[in-house]
Amino acid sequence: MANILVLGGTRFFGKRLVNRLLARGDTVTILTRGSHKDSFGDAVQRLIADRKDPDQLRQAVEGREFDILYDNICYTPEEAGQAADIFAGRVGQYVLTSSLSVYDFADHPLREEDFDPYRYPVMMNDRRDYSYEEGKRQSEAVLFSRHNLNVTAVRFPIVLGPDDYTRRLLFHIEHAESGEAIGLPDPDARISFVHAEEAAEFLEWAGHSKFEGPVNACSSGTISVRELMSLIQHNIGRTVPLQTSAAPEHMSPFGIPGDWTMDHSRAAAAGFKFWDLSEWMPNLIAELTADLKGR
Repeated sequence: MANILVLGGTRFFGKRLVNRLLARGDTVTILTRGSHKDSFGDAVQRLIADRKDPDQLRQAVEGREFDILYDNICYTPEEAGQAADIFAGRVGQYVLTSSLSVYDFADHPLREEDFDPYRYPVMMNDRRDYSYEEGKRQSEAVLFSRHNLNVTAVRFPIVLGPDDYTRRLLFHIEHAESGEAIGLPDPDARISFVHAEEAAEFLEWAGHSKFEGPVNACSSGTISVRELMSLIQHNIGRTVPLQTSAAPEHMSPFGIPGDWTMDHSRAAAAGFKFWDLSEWMPNLIAELTADLKGR
């Protein structure tokens, strides 16, 4: 049984992670701003703080130590550096939720070595103004520069699930239902995905196995938006034109200029069994479609 702190654990795969940790008997503390209610009842301990405020974060965890820290809400090198200062020597394993976005597009499934955070220069700016991609790169670089922390950076692609608050997959289903054309640069670009429950399962595994370093985590298999729309057609009964341009509100959130896929062989070789994209994606589409039609 481990003593665990989760920064951000009330939504999407974060809440699934907490449920998995509780099911295995771990002692779980969640730290949030308190803006989202959770369903964990008395099963978890709660700390209220804004992790962007180092004084609040330090005060909230004062005198506490944890076997594993899951950081799902780190987006800048400042946040990473502040957390590193606060938790060094007080956590056994620091698991950062990172992203496929740390990589540039490539003509091959992206491997961990395609972005090396150990050699990436940390370049903070006074405005603390970073793109999502650069914020994640910098966060990894800061954490991996600390020799007093054992760090895992889990690089996820797009995470999908029935409660995805970004509604990215639902966008395509709604467009098929309404008959609106979808714009995207390359309908045949291959994309990696991961299911929200699979993401939670992987985070659980990565923390408890004390996996160190950057690691890719995605479902087995890839899919294009054109293929995605074919699956949607089976449920909706029709598809829509895919075109290279459209009004901003009709541009696909999966619109990328070329393949953006991941190689997860490092984690697979370490013993994690990934889900099969071809099995869960049709089921998720059917679930979202049923919910849409039931409204």
